[in-house]
Amino acid sequence: MTSHDWRLAKTFRSTSGGVRWDRFGEAGLPPVVLLHGTPFSSYVWRAVARSLASRHQVYVWDMPGYGASEMSDGQDVSLAAQGRVFAELLDHWGLAEPLVVAHDFGGAVSLRAHLLHGARYRRLALVDPVALAPWGSPFFRLVGEHAEVFEQLPPALHRALVREYVASASGPGLHPATLDRLVKPWLGDAGQPAFYRQIAQADQRYTDEIEDRYGELDLPVLICWGTDDAWIPQERGSELTARIPGARLHPIRGAGHLVQEDAPAELTAALLDFLA
Repeated sequence: MTSHDWRLAKTFRSTSGGVRWDRFGEAGLPPVVLLHGTPFSSYVWRAVARSLASRHQVYVWDMPGYGASEMSDGQDVSLAAQGRVFAELLDHWGLAEPLVVAHDFGGAVSLRAHLLHGARYRRLALVDPVALAPWGSPFFRLVGEHAEVFEQLPPALHRALVREYVASASGPGLHPATLDRLVKPWLGDAGQPAFYRQIAQADQRYTDEIEDRYGELDLPVLICWGTDDAWIPQERGSELTARIPGARLHPIRGAGHLVQEDAPAELTAALLDFLA
């Protein structure tokens, strides 16, 4: 599970297309599922997954339309679809009440699966999640409103745009090889339209539907937040913590939105303590 050989060896046929997934750690250990955000993939969890696998059986997956999973024209990659797919996956894996750790867009996916589709978790850790309105940067909204125009960018300009966008998720900055790996799925004949497709379908109404129900969460919840998050300010973390009964906020100083890349050791330590 080094950064160079990160591969998801298994495939699940979901209602939104093929999902690549894998698991690490010994069978019989407490299961924990990691959810990535947008525009990322399970690759951002590689260091944390490797560390958690010493005490847990770790499940990782690329959402439909992301990473190594299926990307296709007309594909539903909305939050509504991803929440359903996550519930399908938990059933496929036979996980009745796993531990769940979710980042960014994955936070909304885990919350929708729990509140709308009956998925049950033993504990839930949210890392800089998309959960409260308003969300979406001016750039994100511009692209969403004109996705069909951006899809026609020459490949070189598209690559430059995606690199700058992904790089801005980190506080201290990403290693060039890491940035290359995060950008690669969004290139080429399938990746370029898929990048704009997932932005075009990112509708705030999918969190509006559940925002008033966060008070119903009846399980231990940890909220980790990078203090230098330029995508979603830390104040949202404080607001979300106040809405969830018993939730605890753990600020991670110096980390941007991609806490897994900026401060993997501190994030892993917080997760190991909470998941235990």
